Amino acid sequence: MPLSTRRPLSPSRASDFMQCPLLFRFRTIDRLPEVPTPAAVRGTVVHAVLERLFDLPAHERTAERACSMVEDQWRELLDREPRVGGLFPEETTGPGTAEGLATWLAGARRLLQRYFDLEDPTRLEPAAREMPVEIDLTDGLHLRGIVDRLDVAPGGAMRVVDYKTGRAPSELFESKALFQMRFYALVLWRLRGEVPRLLQLVYLGSGDVLRYAPDEADLLATERKVRALSDAIERNRATGDWRPKPGRTCTWCDHKALCPSFGGTPPPLPEV
Repeated sequence: MPLSTRRPLSPSRASDFMQCPLLFRFRTIDRLPEVPTPAAVRGTVVHAVLERLFDLPAHERTAERACSMVEDQWRELLDREPRVGGLFPEETTGPGTAEGLATWLAGARRLLQRYFDLEDPTRLEPAAREMPVEIDLTDGLHLRGIVDRLDVAPGGAMRVVDYKTGRAPSELFESKALFQMRFYALVLWRLRGEVPRLLQLVYLGSGDVLRYAPDEADLLATERKVRALSDAIERNRATGDWRPKPGRTCTWCDHKALCPSFGGTPPPLPEV
């Protein structure tokens, strides 16, 4: 398919399409707004703290210092995206109050304290943090994403690290969790000519670390999968056929009221 017609693909959008083509449409084509959740916003704040932690000298990278950064990062996020303040309207009573905000901030601090049980940041000097990566492959396939952290050993070996604020998946769902990491590894391999030595998912919600050492065969298989997904997405764009794929994730989908599987009607497709 020509470069001019094939859209860029990220791991999150590829995962959306695998989960439900209609969800992909709602998020990528219709760009329907979604309500921020306390868990998602907490993840944003925790990621910001872990990124900025490595701006400090190594001896200052302590759990206490990280926890002290939480409220500042929340305030910065609130300045950038005022709508997240709606999660904690202080003028109401009940869980959405200043007391609710304090509890939520304490939850973010607990996740950061758990991080220090899993890694010692005083011994790490990441090569990059929140690093955009992108590449054009053959047939106009453009891949892009953002890597939470890239560690590079003196000999050049790469470790790709991603922080998750939820719990580690069961073995049944590990492959799905690693898809994002293989996607990043594929892009880095094509950019740098070397397969990352290790992919590492750090689950702060449960205190687990999932590690995987990819090889070229893994990444070639990932490239074939990503290419097939891109082809399927472009076919759906051409036909306008975005069928829902009901599953247990429908329970917390923001767009359930518009889904035919639940009696809803999607809006007309935007004009290209």
